[in-house]
Amino acid sequence: MSYLSFISDTELVALVSEVLNKGMNAKNTVKEESRFNKNVIDPFTTLFDASISGFDHETWKESEATRQYQKTLTNSVGMLHQNLLGHSEGWVNLGVGSEVDLKNDERKIIAEIKNKHNTLTGGKLANQYHNLVSKISQKSSYYSGYTAYFVNIVPRKPERLDIPFVPSDPTTGSKVPSNPDVRIIDGASFYALVTGDDDALEKLYSALPDVIDQAFIQLGLDGKSPKDAEIFKQYFTKAFE
Repeated sequence: MSYLSFISDTELVALVSEVLNKGMNAKNTVKEESRFNKNVIDPFTTLFDASISGFDHETWKESEATRQYQKTLTNSVGMLHQNLLGHSEGWVNLGVGSEVDLKNDERKIIAEIKNKHNTLTGGKLANQYHNLVSKISQKSSYYSGYTAYFVNIVPRKPERLDIPFVPSDPTTGSKVPSNPDVRIIDGASFYALVTGDDDALEKLYSALPDVIDQAFIQLGLDGKSPKDAEIFKQYFTKAFE
């Protein structure tokens, strides 16, 4: 029996392998002295951080390297969701640099995928709204008449939502106009919308430890999923309860 109904096990392992590969490369690269110091490190915060954490320099440096590479890892996980959803029937993953991330022409839906609610903040949220409005409202646009979704896989609060997207616009000092066809949605709800399975995101999370183990074997790399994966699952429950 396949791990997930909307993608083959072979394709799933390949996509997870890609995330692991990018993450490990980023972690190894940032340890190089030239890359570690590419962005100026705040020496004052560093001193307080090491003092509060009780770290010596080498331990602090390892922690800082992990923090630096996690941005690459977070971006890769965001792409994993985009790639996975693009395998569902009727959905097309338009890739990096396209007008939108995903589309379904039959259901007249487009979507922008962000891994976490704080990926975009402030004026960038308003820009995202205006960008989506322009795509579905202009008669000259291919996506005229579509519904546009701004997807936050990990939401700000642990609750399901599928509501109009109305961020504040710093240029006007007020919220943007509400448009029922421009919506913000959490990851669990969007996976359900795409796949027709209310538990699709949880099934993905539950499958990942085994898939990660398979991916490491295929990559020929040392590594495995956490032995206490069931304890880690509490964070999924808290994010999507």
